[in-house]
Parts: sequence; structure tokens; C-alpha cells
Amino acid sequence: MPRKKTTALKGDLSLLSRDQGSFTELQVQLLVAVDDCGSISAAARKIGISYKTAWDRIDAMNNMSDKPLLLRSAGGSHGGGTRLTEVGQEIVQGFQVLQNEHKAFVRQLGEKLHTISDLASFIKNTTLISSARNQYLGKVVAITRGAVNSEIELHISDSVTLIAHITNDSLKDMKLKKGSACIALIKSSWILLSKDIELKTSARNQLLGKVAKILKGQVNSEVILDVGDEKSICAIITNVSVDELGLKKGDDACALFKASSVILLKA
Repeated sequence: MPRKKTTALKGDLSLLSRDQGSFTELQVQLLVAVDDCGSISAAARKIGISYKTAWDRIDAMNNMSDKPLLLRSAGGSHGGGTRLTEVGQEIVQGFQVLQNEHKAFVRQLGEKLHTISDLASFIKNTTLISSARNQYLGKVVAITRGAVNSEIELHISDSVTLIAHITNDSLKDMKLKKGSACIALIKSSWILLSKDIELKTSARNQLLGKVAKILKGQVNSEVILDVGDEKSICAIITNVSVDELGLKKGDDACALFKASSVILLKA
């Protein structure tokens, strides 16, 4: 009986099964298409996915990377577009090497590890499957212990910070300390939106940004807020709320959510 063929890399990086492409491969496929086409809509058409799916994958990639992989620009005298950053180019080039030489790569992993460290780290953290719409990779920059709970300050970019409250038992079990890498999960239904950016509230997290997209359903709308550094946050609010707030693309808005609404995972 012939030996069953498998294609896999041990460690934090995994390849695809014989009949189904991995999530990482789909991400890289979109990166390559964006690099070729220079726009999200053209890239989506090229690889046969919807424009919304392409946007969601790009937002997810930028949110889960410590550095943006793609940069989007609005239209102007030369038109808008999307381009890969230097890190994005390195991700694509590294993965293409793996596709072409994965057998040799396994044998030479120890020698070549430094050349694909960014790729390996990115893939490790994007294997997470969760129903939470908002997922971010960040670094712990401060921990304030209380009698029962601890406050964790997490930088997800140079200018965007999240605050999470977890129990001291969880802090101990996760072995969190300053400099630890964490993944923050926030359900879109836990996020409140306000156009009053000066609003005083007890919510520990108040992220300022601009409305990038509004996708209306029968009852609720998905509102994507660009909070800077190629990071975005998604909130699900009712269509009535969208109308009452007068929300539209380009508006300044604030995403509000409690520190207890941020779930942390040790990366």
C-alpha cells in the first residue's frame, strides 16, 4: 500500500491539506493579487472573491500584524489605490519560497529561521479561529495589579492602545509580564459608537477614528472604523442607531467598550 502523502511543516508554521487550502495561503494569494493589481476591487475580481471578503481579509491581516502589510490611499489627482508595505512584500516572498522549496526548507529550518521569522510569527498568530470579529496582536506595556483584578495595557500599534481587565488568577496562569505578546478579542456587539468624540464615559477604551465602511443588513449594520496605523475596529449596531446618529462614511466617530469586554490570549 502506498504511503499516505502529507505536506506539513512542524512547529508554528503549517502548510495545506491535500484537498483544502490553508487560511494563510488565501491571505498570501490576496496580497499577491493586490500587489499585481494595485487595488482591492481588482484583486478581489482576480482571485474570485467578493469585495467585502477582500476588505475583511486585509483588515484582519493588518490588525494581526505588528506592522501594516498593506496601505490604502484615497483617490486624488492620481487616483487611489492599495500597495504592499515592505513587510507585506517580505511575507509574500517568504511564503512563495516555502511553496516552491518546502521540503528543503524543513531540512534547513535551523539555518534559515532568521530569514522567515516575521512570516513564521505572523502565521502562528493568524491560525486563531474565533467568532470575535475584532482580533489584534499586541504587546503588554503595563500591568496594574488590584486586589482581585489586574489592568493590562496593550499596545496594538504605535498610537493605538487597548485596556483589558482580567483576574489576578488569569494573570498568573497566563504568566503575563511587561513585553509579553497577546491577542486581544473584542466582539463587535460589545462596541458602542458615538459621533461625540468629547463624550465623557466610564468606558475604559475609547478609540477615535473615521467611519471607513457601513454595511447595512435587514436589522443591523456593520460599521468599520479606521482608528489609525492601518488598524480598524468593527461594531454591529442597529440600523435605527445608524440613522439616529446620522453616521456616514468619512465621519469622525468614537468606539467605546469596557476593559472587561477585552479577552486576552497569550500569543
